[in-house]
Amino acid sequence: MKNLLLRVLYFVHKSIISIMNRNALLNCHFQVEWGGTNLGFMEVSGLEINYDVVEYREGSSPEYSSQKMPGRPHYSNIVLKRGITAGDNEFYKWINTIKLNTAERRDITISLLDEEHKPVIVWKVKNAFPVKLTGPLLNASASEIALETIELAHEGLTIINE
Repeated sequence: MKNLLLRVLYFVHKSIISIMNRNALLNCHFQVEWGGTNLGFMEVSGLEINYDVVEYREGSSPEYSSQKMPGRPHYSNIVLKRGITAGDNEFYKWINTIKLNTAERRDITISLLDEEHKPVIVWKVKNAFPVKLTGPLLNASASEIALETIELAHEGLTIINE
């Protein structure tokens, strides 16, 4: 009886995991619209929002502990990684727009796509501008793709789950 119950639980657990995996999205099918030519990126990171925690205690409160409330949001820099292609200077032109206290700002859309190439989850990045450009690691004894990384600061991140 115990073995039968264990087998039933095993198959129920396996079925639930199977259903969850069928609905889970793969992280390898995405697109980035960044206001330039349609470029392919191999990696995007930094899709994070953190909130300060503000503590408040009213003087007449019978509680000795404070209340915790959400405070200001903080956004991590977005990091885009791609293979370098000959003759493509758009990243370099964009980073060269930076002068003291000014930069060309762009709204960026990052979309996680389903099997039919339709956006499922969309991250809308507000007023992004480049803050760091990293060239490839050059190594004469390796045969890897030359990658460059651009890091973008921004003023807001909105997530839409369609």
